[in-house]
Amino acid sequence: MSVQLSPAQLPPTFPLPTVSLEDAVRLQYRLLECVAAHFEGPQLFEADAGVVPGLGRPRTTARVEAVLADHFGAEDAALVQGAGTGAIRAALQAAVSPGAPLLIHRAPVYKSTAVTLRGLGVRTTEADFNDPTALREALESGAFGWAYIQHSRQRLADSYEPGEILALCRAAGVRTVVDDNYAVMRVPASGAELGADASCFSLFKLHGPEGVGAVVGARDLVARVRADNYSGGGQVQGHQALDALRALTHVPVMWALQSQVGEEIAARLGAGEVPGVVEVRIANAQDRCLLVRLDRPVARELPAVAARHGAAPYPVGSNSRYEIAPLVYRLSASSLEDAPELADWTVRINPMRAGADLVIEILRRSLRELNEPHELHEPDEPDELKG
Repeated sequence: MSVQLSPAQLPPTFPLPTVSLEDAVRLQYRLLECVAAHFEGPQLFEADAGVVPGLGRPRTTARVEAVLADHFGAEDAALVQGAGTGAIRAALQAAVSPGAPLLIHRAPVYKSTAVTLRGLGVRTTEADFNDPTALREALESGAFGWAYIQHSRQRLADSYEPGEILALCRAAGVRTVVDDNYAVMRVPASGAELGADASCFSLFKLHGPEGVGAVVGARDLVARVRADNYSGGGQVQGHQALDALRALTHVPVMWALQSQVGEEIAARLGAGEVPGVVEVRIANAQDRCLLVRLDRPVARELPAVAARHGAAPYPVGSNSRYEIAPLVYRLSASSLEDAPELADWTVRINPMRAGADLVIEILRRSLRELNEPHELHEPDEPDELKG
């Protein structure tokens, strides 16, 4: 395969709004107020398991679900296994019958969501959510009972506002399922808070335990999710639910700090602080990240080199509890499907828990090493072995 000889330009990006640090503190305090409303003190140190008669799930899990519904201003919430993918699958399975039509955005579908849609056997129809006129025409056709909306961007150049899409759907009598992964608690309002019938997200991406997801929204839809998940082995057990709740109590402030660091890195790279970087954009390409275009086609090699200087070599859950080091990685598969010409020239960077100084130093050292392959940093030979 031939390598492109000139840098591919990054498309314009339209990052989603973020929560300020001051607002994040208030959001965090609000979450604890919801906890106090649904838990007595000792219950925060206790966790049950199993299908409790009359409840169908652990009591602790039910309390955490009540906290989430309260916090997001929704009628109900259900915890499910399978993290974000499991939450999306549970909501769509409850909403749309096999063979029924589902309206989606005209863009590459996130890979795990494509598997879900194929497995459920729904008939998808695409409309460009960036074009309100085209979307309105599709909605007013009367062909759809449900629409599926991804809060984070599917294409780098996506510019639609999820709240506006949801308003158009409501006006047309079309119900909605929103994929809130990478957005919830980072943006000012989740899908459920914007009026969606279901907001689906991974609690693993919010520092919770592996495999736990949430469906938050309309009572009838959540009731169907819960009814489908009647098996004891499918329940989120009480200890998992409490673990997820404990993690959530520090997420809003952590996300706000990460957003601030991303803005600082973008400004410093844009000012030319690191040789070899020619363009940088903030984007919601899955998680909120920096798209960094290089002056040489070394984007495929850069992640492995950056890992030697302390960066994470690959994502685990994209902001899971495992990810503390800055991530230097390729663009997401759906982004590259839409813009394959960027593969050799552009990497994405998420500072995770690090400050701007560390991220910039890792990038500077890594690019220097790639630009000077003959000067690899090997340890000096001891004097007694020389000669």
